[in-house]
Amino acid sequence: MTSDSHSVLLVTKDTKISSLVSVMLLPPQFELTVCADFNEARRKCDERNFNIVIADFAEGEGTDFAIDISDSLSTILLLAPAEHFDQISFKVEGYGILTLTSPFDQFYFYNMIKVAIAVQYKVQVLSSKAIQLKQKMEEIRLVNRAKMLLMQSKNMTEQEAHRHIEKEAMDTGSKKTAVAEIIIKTLS
Repeated sequence: MTSDSHSVLLVTKDTKISSLVSVMLLPPQFELTVCADFNEARRKCDERNFNIVIADFAEGEGTDFAIDISDSLSTILLLAPAEHFDQISFKVEGYGILTLTSPFDQFYFYNMIKVAIAVQYKVQVLSSKAIQLKQKMEEIRLVNRAKMLLMQSKNMTEQEAHRHIEKEAMDTGSKKTAVAEIIIKTLS
């Protein structure tokens, strides 16, 4: 994450919580969006990716919401009542959701936000690496398909097909994937 600003979605019907969080998460370090309706919050999460999502328990509605969006790249914090904390925490931790007691101590909340920011950095690094691996796998798949077509239609060995693609890429100043795509279009 290269930006020093963190987008945060707070979903709560409790004005006391929204006021307290609004005072703690100030611009320019935080871009806070407050939402009192969980359905609208789902729409907002579909429209954009928030770095951090904080959801109030709201008699279980917050737990369902947090689980629903747990596949996103957002770091999710669920505010749970102290009397149900262990039960709720156990239920959501398998989804990668962090749980805080509500009401919360400001110092504890601030430290959990710092943890959420650190987790968000890791998520973004891993997501970037996953995208790179996916692209590399697609490149390998294309080149292998082109080699297979060359082997079948031109009676080349795998080494000859590989050398052919590499030489064509060097001669034309193209990437191997571009050469592979042309071979696939031509020989398919």
